[in-house]
Amino acid sequence: MRPGLRERLARGPLRRGAGRWPARLPRPHTLRARLTAGLVVLLAVSCAAVGVAAVVELNGFLTGRLDQQLRETGERFPASLEHGGTRPSDHDGDEAGDGDTRRQTVGTFGARLVGDTVTNAAVVGSSTGTGAQNVPLTAVDRRTLAAVPADGAGHTIDLSALDDYRVMAVRGRDGDVLVTGLPTEPVEATVHRLELVAAVVFGAALAVAGFAGAMWVRWSLRPLSRVAATATKVSRLPLSSGEVGLWPRAPEADPRSEVGRVADAFNTMLGHVEEALTKRHASEERLRSFAADASHELRTPVASIRGHAELALLHPGPVPQKVARALERIEAEAARMGEMVDDLLLLARLDAGRPLERLPVDLTRLVLDAVTDAQAAGPGHRWTLELSEEPVTVPGDAHRLHQVLANLLANARLHTPVGTTITISLETEETEETEETEETTAVLKVHDDGPGVAMDVQPRVFERFTHGDRRRTEGVQSGTGTGLGLSIVAAVAEAHGGSVTLDSAPASTTFTVRVPAADG
Repeated sequence: MRPGLRERLARGPLRRGAGRWPARLPRPHTLRARLTAGLVVLLAVSCAAVGVAAVVELNGFLTGRLDQQLRETGERFPASLEHGGTRPSDHDGDEAGDGDTRRQTVGTFGARLVGDTVTNAAVVGSSTGTGAQNVPLTAVDRRTLAAVPADGAGHTIDLSALDDYRVMAVRGRDGDVLVTGLPTEPVEATVHRLELVAAVVFGAALAVAGFAGAMWVRWSLRPLSRVAATATKVSRLPLSSGEVGLWPRAPEADPRSEVGRVADAFNTMLGHVEEALTKRHASEERLRSFAADASHELRTPVASIRGHAELALLHPGPVPQKVARALERIEAEAARMGEMVDDLLLLARLDAGRPLERLPVDLTRLVLDAVTDAQAAGPGHRWTLELSEEPVTVPGDAHRLHQVLANLLANARLHTPVGTTITISLETEETEETEETEETTAVLKVHDDGPGVAMDVQPRVFERFTHGDRRRTEGVQSGTGTGLGLSIVAAVAEAHGGSVTLDSAPASTTFTVRVPAADG
């Protein structure tokens, strides 16, 4: 690239548009934004390449025409500076004498060098025939002219008094060097004009192409947006339990396109998942129905076995000690089996969504009664109460809520050693339901300073038939139970619109039950 053009491009708008993506400029995240940005960037690169090529080609073409004009002009003007009696270029004065300025373009520069010394330097005046004017040259200008090779080719130089010139040097008849030059200002003006026009046209083209490209990409990706919207709806469906309804499907698209294949595969996957969940729900329903029916049917024979065992123990005659012991074990296991059957039947009914009673229940009174019973069953534990000053009333089933309290206290008593402190607290808290209304929640906590629940048991502690770690029950005075107590607590709390959570660590285990409290 020629030196003059390199400097113009460094100053011009085409150069200012180049560079890496600014570090602080936010990068596009969506596929639509990335495609649009990529389209605009590619178009900008193409426009820049076309603009640079056009500017370089035009500059080369106009410079070539300037060199051709210099060849046609020849060395006639610089040679006439000596034969026309011009004053040396370092003398003062406006006129350079009678140099031959005929048929010379205004601004034509001529200089004569003998050795490396400039003897004459002049430029054609503002109109042809007015003579030539001396050009004051600095030492740098003289060295620049002396460095121009006398090869008959064009070279671009910068003279302090005349700005940029295109010069051509040839050897004269007297062994001197004759330099002829023409100003490059017309070439630069034309190139700058092209740069301005290219910047405006390409800028407008980029803006229009960016807007049109964004609309086109948005229209092209509309099926993919619908697939994403369908996936978002599916992600919000409750899939952990319950009946699975007809899921939304992504709109069909052209199967020959990538988006169409994605939509088809997505719909097929949804169909498979829906079918699998439907089968799972049907299996769960059959299992619940079986558990409910089996529990209901087992109640009678279990009661009959227990009754016969009690009747046999009441026999007036002598009964061998081993037989009496066996009958006592039969009665105890029958009672335990009866409790298990009742718990399974209760869970089956709660799973089926059977409504519970919705009557005002004094939860404070239930806590006092449950703690009194627990103290009688576990006199070796230390029982403490932390109750609010006002009674806490909740709408619900008094019998089931009492069962929740009894199960939590029995769990704390059975799974902690003698001497453990068990604290039962009951309070209410206000939770903001909406901006205008607040909801009152009853919060029941059962805390103990026992060994805690094992980490591997905590995630499934509210599942059915989950038994605690044997190390936790080491040293306690009873067995580990049926494994249904905490699952009943969770089911009853959910049936009342509440929840139960566990926070356990060594020397600190807390079960927290939250249920909506009655207004007022």
